[in-house]
Amino acid sequence: RRALNRELSKLFSEMWDADVHRFRPGEDYTIDVQGKAGPAQQGDSAVQDNAARHLFHNVNEERLKSIKTFATFISLLDNYETSTGVAEVVTPEEIVENNCFLDAILATEVMRLAHDYLLRKNLAKPNLADFKHQLYDIWFQLYARKEGDRPDSCGFEHVFVGETRRGKEILGLHNWVQFYLQEKRDQIDYKGYVARKSKTRPDKDDQVLSIQFSWKGLVKPTGSTFIGVSPEFEFALYTVIFLLSEERVTRETVKIDEYELQIVVWRHGHHIGTAYPVLLSTTSE
Repeated sequence: RRALNRELSKLFSEMWDADVHRFRPGEDYTIDVQGKAGPAQQGDSAVQDNAARHLFHNVNEERLKSIKTFATFISLLDNYETSTGVAEVVTPEEIVENNCFLDAILATEVMRLAHDYLLRKNLAKPNLADFKHQLYDIWFQLYARKEGDRPDSCGFEHVFVGETRRGKEILGLHNWVQFYLQEKRDQIDYKGYVARKSKTRPDKDDQVLSIQFSWKGLVKPTGSTFIGVSPEFEFALYTVIFLLSEERVTRETVKIDEYELQIVVWRHGHHIGTAYPVLLSTTSE
């Protein structure tokens, strides 16, 4: 296990505490973790289903719609062609939506903390308009997942919306709001939680989970995700780690609230390839 990054732990904990838009377990939403997921391989079309019910028992949708960062985030989720290899077409309306979302998150304390930190490291532009361009490029600039393909992907699509590759595997989809909305439409089938060695099962208050699910006829054996956090929190967290390193894959061990996590960020040139949290332990164990 890598040593804990104390500097980032301090920053991310401050961001966590400043995340006034975060949904609280048992209050703003309830999850139902049910059974432990069975063995599965990437690309399986059928696996044992150890969860008869949805993962999300309920979510306060009024709150989702009334918070600008969530509302503008949700408007982006239908902007993508989820199949890789199929060129993305970005309409003028979608560009406006991307900008509205970035404006909304840049107005939050969470993003301000991240921006201030990056400024101290000389990794961000001081002017907010310039910083916004930087974020747009990292997250929304299209690129080809596979060499030779037309631009078919971007960091935002991969991490928050999810993609499929050649009808064989699910890529990304590490966001709880997308998961909830897809589950509500019966597009996603939650199969059970993926346990860690030291803990028998997650509880309904855990805000980081590893789960197994099927989507678009494919199974994702393990997908990890924050639960309840705001879009600005995830955006800020992954952007900071992305900008701190030039490596193809960066893994930072941090302690946020009661969670010890490894935050993993893959880069695709100057853009985010993927990013997700891996839960190592919680202090409540």
